[in-house]
Amino acid sequence: MNKEAFPDIPLEAWRPTKNTLHLYCQIVGKIRLAMHPRMNHWWHVPLYVTPRGLSTRTIPYEGGNFEIAFDFHDHKLVIMTSSGKIEDFALYDGLSVADFYGSLFSNLSKLGIEPKIRPIPYEAPSTTPFPEDTENKSYDKEYVERFHQTLVTVDHILNEFRGRFCGKSTPVHMFWHSFDLALTRFSGKRVTPRDGAGTVEREAYSHEVISFGFWFGDDKVPAPAFYSYTAPEPAGLADEPLSPSSGKWAESNGAHMALLMYEDARNSDDPQAAVIEFLESAYHAGAKLAEWNVADLHT
Repeated sequence: MNKEAFPDIPLEAWRPTKNTLHLYCQIVGKIRLAMHPRMNHWWHVPLYVTPRGLSTRTIPYEGGNFEIAFDFHDHKLVIMTSSGKIEDFALYDGLSVADFYGSLFSNLSKLGIEPKIRPIPYEAPSTTPFPEDTENKSYDKEYVERFHQTLVTVDHILNEFRGRFCGKSTPVHMFWHSFDLALTRFSGKRVTPRDGAGTVEREAYSHEVISFGFWFGDDKVPAPAFYSYTAPEPAGLADEPLSPSSGKWAESNGAHMALLMYEDARNSDDPQAAVIEFLESAYHAGAKLAEWNVADLHT
């Protein structure tokens, strides 16, 4: 994988576009949440990377099934049904979240699809209801294309890493609430959720996990980064070594997260190898201290 697969994508250069895309994805993701049959650990919720953008994959409805897909090459949103019908509309700078919401639901209605969602952002860069949000409307095509290229690269790496594990694992998927591409490995052990855990956390962390992923930066970590965490967190996790040496432990909400900054990986001699090395070191740190049966779980 050459370095062109790792485009420069500094957070502040495209933060308005990132925020707008995040909200677009929440609207589409909430439709999948509302209409797809429930799956364990919220696996019916995320979006998936495609050669052209992001997709809900197949969602059933009364007339058959349908898919909603972001096309970041032709810059449009496409709705396709199993009956062969297609509706789409353009994505462009100035398309507000409110207009995106209205266009999406209007086009779904033309296809006989009537989803019911709670039209309010969830842990997002805005609290304004989607139909009222005229502030978030940035769509910089250059950075959208860099965003997609980064997703394609990270999806490739996480899928390679996923193939090294023969235990229960999530697909590589994009959680639209936190706007990160994620992969989770399971030890097979059920755990008792922590006191005060809400519905989302209780389902997501009903079993022992080590999670890995990538996000484009936020207010807490204001730059793109690869990450990993172990839940429940075993004692001494942050004392374990990470590799390469640019990998660091960071405290987050009373727990610890392994971080490898995207720029450190991108500027290394072999970015793909550096990321895989980081993921492996974070996995072995958590698996050793949580006493996973590593030998039986690796291919």
